[in-house]
Amino acid sequence: MVATPIGNLGDITQRALQTLRAADVVAAEDTRNTRALLTHYGIGAKLVSLHAHNERAGAERVIQWISEGKSVALVSDAGTPAISDPGAVVVDQVRRAGHAVFPIPGVSALTTALSASGLAFEGVVFAGFLPAKGAERRERLAQLADGPWAIALFEAPHRLAQTLGDLHAALGERDVVIARELTKRFETIARIALAEARAWAEADDDRRRGELVLLVEGRPVSAESGDDPQAVLQVLLDELPLKQAVSLAVKLTGGKRNELYEMALRLKNRGQTTF
Repeated sequence: MVATPIGNLGDITQRALQTLRAADVVAAEDTRNTRALLTHYGIGAKLVSLHAHNERAGAERVIQWISEGKSVALVSDAGTPAISDPGAVVVDQVRRAGHAVFPIPGVSALTTALSASGLAFEGVVFAGFLPAKGAERRERLAQLADGPWAIALFEAPHRLAQTLGDLHAALGERDVVIARELTKRFETIARIALAEARAWAEADDDRRRGELVLLVEGRPVSAESGDDPQAVLQVLLDELPLKQAVSLAVKLTGGKRNELYEMALRLKNRGQTTF
């Protein structure tokens, strides 16, 4: 399993180059992309196609080659194989067949983005690509909202604005880091409040181009005092307009904005507070 550059060809490791030069077969997600990489470094290895649609059949071929004493290097289009890319099925089947699998580490868009994000986090949930739409997408966002950890996502450019809007609706008042075209000529890394992120993306077409990694800061954790969100809201609503009270309650309790907003409306309707 050989990691390859995500943009800048200079990011490949010496060990990766040695492995590719020594391989009898290089199994690639897209042979056109990999051929350009191999040509750049003067490597003439045999290239075969192994992608998401032929991975199970491809795993059988890889096992056969290994059984014949050949060495096989598996690469994806960019970055580390099996990280939102094909590879996991091959690894599983090769190991089940009793053969060894060796990782040749290198660049990953996930760790590259995290290292330059400036976010403080004790844990990160990597959610890959969200479902494109519908109930499955809403369910996944609800699951992510429940956890306290930072969230890492990959996203396609044409869905960026919609996803940023959906993230704000599901996760509330948090910051998001939008990392675009990492290691490439037009690399940009921007940290923005989720409330402003969709408008930011829609303000410039260039912000919706290229490869994208989204990093959302973890959910604020309420203090151990055990403050009751409803009690906090009641106090705040006695002094502040509804929207301001809800925004401050989100920060104080770590609750989700949409839930606290609905709670504030119920308090108002029951006449438990005045505005």
